[in-house]
Amino acid sequence: MGTPMHANPVQMKVTKRIGITVSVAGLMLGSAWADEGKGADTPKKEGQWISLFNGKDLEGWTPKFVGHKAGKNYNNTFRVVDGLLTVSYDQWEKFDSVFGHLFYKTEFSHYRIRAVYRFIGDQVNGGPGWARRNNGLMLHGQTLESMTLDQDFPASIEVQLLGGFGKGRRTTANLCTPGTHVVFNERVEKRHCIGSRSKTFHEDQWVTCEVEVRGSEGLRHFVNGELVMEYQLPQLDDGTLIEKGTISIQAESHPTQFKSIEVLEIKK
Repeated sequence: MGTPMHANPVQMKVTKRIGITVSVAGLMLGSAWADEGKGADTPKKEGQWISLFNGKDLEGWTPKFVGHKAGKNYNNTFRVVDGLLTVSYDQWEKFDSVFGHLFYKTEFSHYRIRAVYRFIGDQVNGGPGWARRNNGLMLHGQTLESMTLDQDFPASIEVQLLGGFGKGRRTTANLCTPGTHVVFNERVEKRHCIGSRSKTFHEDQWVTCEVEVRGSEGLRHFVNGELVMEYQLPQLDDGTLIEKGTISIQAESHPTQFKSIEVLEIKK
């Protein structure tokens, strides 16, 4: 996927600069997660999970496609089918790089997000090879209003969701960084995508991806309850730490379904 350079001006004003050392960041994150136990496989539960998807329609969500104004659901791509939030391409003839995102109305800072997803059917004609059985949870994203008309992807931390091809290894809940960087293995990581330690999930099986987000401190990815990735100091590519942002899902050319998308806000 591409790397947009359009940063959220709100994030630019309210977040801190990267003048913090990596060692201090490690102490911050270690303290935040201390109560959950070193090496814990499942995040500690607290409070109430809130469903972002009502199972009936797209209330609370706004689509944005490349070359189109926000609010236009191009080719009826995002819809509800049999109670499932669906990314559908049955009304497309060819992809033509018209990437899309579906934005939730509220920004979040410290929270857990849990999505149950699967890939279905075949990729639309013209979709790029890397986008086959590919979607993502775009977290800490820029606002919908700050997206430009022709911008491919929001500046965000992408939890990349991938499905297997029937054989071979293809991990999910990976990290991609459109317009952003993170600290990974104690250094600022500028690779665009980094693989997780997850298993490979072939065919159309349901997978549960959960992400713990602690503002600008760090994030952890879980797949079916297993910790598969963690990193620190999410930041824009100019070094500005990201404290909060939007949540969106993708339309990258392969049909996808979400059974549920839930958020649990946690204490700072």
